Amino acid sequence: MAVGATFVIISGGIDLSVGATYALASVLGAMVLHALGPTGPRPDLSPWFSVPLGALACLGSATICGLLNATMIVTLRVHPFIITLGTMAIFRGIAFVITQGQSVGGFPQAFRDLVRWEAGHGLSLMPLAVTLLILLIGGIYLSALAAGRRVYAIGGNELASRYSGIRVARVKLSVYVYSGLTAGIAALLSLGYYGAATSGDGQGYELNVIAAAVVGGASLSGGKGTALGAVMGALLIQMISSGIVIVGVDQNYSQIIIGTVVILAVVLDQFNAWLTKRRLAKGA
Repeated sequence: MAVGATFVIISGGIDLSVGATYALASVLGAMVLHALGPTGPRPDLSPWFSVPLGALACLGSATICGLLNATMIVTLRVHPFIITLGTMAIFRGIAFVITQGQSVGGFPQAFRDLVRWEAGHGLSLMPLAVTLLILLIGGIYLSALAAGRRVYAIGGNELASRYSGIRVARVKLSVYVYSGLTAGIAALLSLGYYGAATSGDGQGYELNVIAAAVVGGASLSGGKGTALGAVMGALLIQMISSGIVIVGVDQNYSQIIIGTVVILAVVLDQFNAWLTKRRLAKGA
């Protein structure tokens, strides 16, 4: 999710709805998997059909959420903060209405076995493999493809990019779709790992995701960031959360500490930008 959010932040936008997108995709995928699971109306359906259908529902709904965000941002020309703040409430509200606040479980065992496939010492291979794959694809896209360089271009200077012939609207559509898709991938892994979904899933994830991207080097003013930095930022955030438990600090302080880390990362980024401008001014 942090990699997808980094795409958006590099382009100069923000996506506050990733947690709600995660929740909606999770419950929609869970409802399909439950219907095709051992306690659903079609328990006899082969896992070769039921698992892909559930995955399609989860990933497809998350991608549509990202596309809706992008369409409203581009067509209405409203700041992404406002649009995604509104869709954050809408998506989570839809998730609550269709589930009535109840947990949805009872998935095909083959799906859970696939996601929870473990090596020695309880290491789950599937989430790790997916994380590395997303890191590889995101890194290649941003650093080696022309489409990725356009994302940096519009984040650095949208007006100059427009005059340079870059289709800014198309690039913005793509980054929000990627953000939604990565939220859907995370939701799908969560379904298999925990075996259930509720409308309350993903509460506060928007803070952790944006924090991971910013701590990983993405600039909230746009034009700067990497997929590797996003993953490293996410690992650092998780290390902070785990470290709080290990040292015996009250876990209620975790959000305070993470918020402080985000502020420090932004301040350091601004200080670095100021130093760069000062060096350029002296050189001139």
